Amino acid sequence: MKNHILVVGSYEVNCSLYFDENSKEGVIIDPGADAQIIIDAVADLGFTPKAVLLTHGHSDHIGAVREILEKYQIPLYAGKDEKELLANSTANMSKFLGLDITTPPADFWLSDEDTISVGPVNLRVFHTPGHSPGGLCFLDETENLLFCGDTLFYGSIGRTDFPGCSHEQLIDSINRKLMPLPDSIICIPGHGPTTTIGGERANNPFLQGGNFA
Repeated sequence: MKNHILVVGSYEVNCSLYFDENSKEGVIIDPGADAQIIIDAVADLGFTPKAVLLTHGHSDHIGAVREILEKYQIPLYAGKDEKELLANSTANMSKFLGLDITTPPADFWLSDEDTISVGPVNLRVFHTPGHSPGGLCFLDETENLLFCGDTLFYGSIGRTDFPGCSHEQLIDSINRKLMPLPDSIICIPGHGPTTTIGGERANNPFLQGGNFA
């Protein structure tokens, strides 16, 4: 499997183009902006997108969804508790930026411990609310790769000062769902550099003293 990260939009979202190098089939995770840049990269890499996956529904992560879905005629996967954020520009905060960003309803609404099988891509779903009500992380257990959106960052965690956020809930999500994973798991956050579960368990100042169970 190959993961190609595009940094898109003014908020520098990590959009992942995740695909099998043999079949050239895969998924697009968090197409937050710059649809044409994403489309051009897909063509350059020579892979066929089979789905769009969203870690959550804030506007900086969904801005290119409509164009990508229209271009490739593929399904959308999102957390079942993100319905309002995807449909409502006030809820996803694009309205406060003078924009009206929404997406179509997801074709597949995901819950905790669901599995996603799209061509060669097989992911385990973790519901990790706190940064948003229906925030998700996607784990490829074979590749030791976790797409953690804005739940966990290198040395930090997602913001919790937005409507529908909860610092306590986010810390609980991370401690219960992510920290028990093996140290070697590589984490692809929604913004910024990649990290590992072991590195964050040892060094993240928000997680020290946590009960990782």
